[in-house]
Amino acid sequence: MTQSIKSYDEAVAFHGHACPGLALGYRAAEYAMDALRAGRSDDEELVCIVENDACGVDAIQLVAGCSVGKGNLILQDFGKHAYTFIDRKYNRAIRLVQRPEPVVQRIDPVASALREKVMAGTATPAEQMEFHERQAGVIDTILRMPVEELFLVGEVKPEIPVRAKIFASVQCASCGEMVAEHRARVRDGKFVCIPCAGEYGRGW
Repeated sequence: MTQSIKSYDEAVAFHGHACPGLALGYRAAEYAMDALRAGRSDDEELVCIVENDACGVDAIQLVAGCSVGKGNLILQDFGKHAYTFIDRKYNRAIRLVQRPEPVVQRIDPVASALREKVMAGTATPAEQMEFHERQAGVIDTILRMPVEELFLVGEVKPEIPVRAKIFASVQCASCGEMVAEHRARVRDGKFVCIPCAGEYGRGW
């Protein structure tokens, strides 16, 4: 099943700003849906396993219709720009891994150098303006490049995850808030939530 996909401008509106990472996620979703001949997922027909929590994931949510709430966006945060798309109906999967050569550096080394200054807060107003102009050019190039120049692409054996489940809730013995039982921890024989167990963090 094929259908027209959301535009990159719609992805920008959803994400909040344009950036190379968003463009890369957009290209990954666009390519995978075409390769799998899949439409935007209304339920859990298409599943995406993402291995990072960066900008590109937002494009995948919008374009592919994969989301945490539906249970068909699975975050395995290995810090890799890698995306596996699984078509449940036809039992096919495709994995895209960003090439090791930094894409912005390859497209525009000056933009790459300016980005470091902008992020560090040392760029002059003129340098900031030049950076944004050059970044727009980088994004445009990413959207036009052959996807094989952006990602290592290959079909993989699909390991189809189980469909999303609804779990019962239990009350945390510490804060009193309700928590899904499969996320609760046991401390001194009582259920506690992850924050009260002291396990919460972004892993940095």
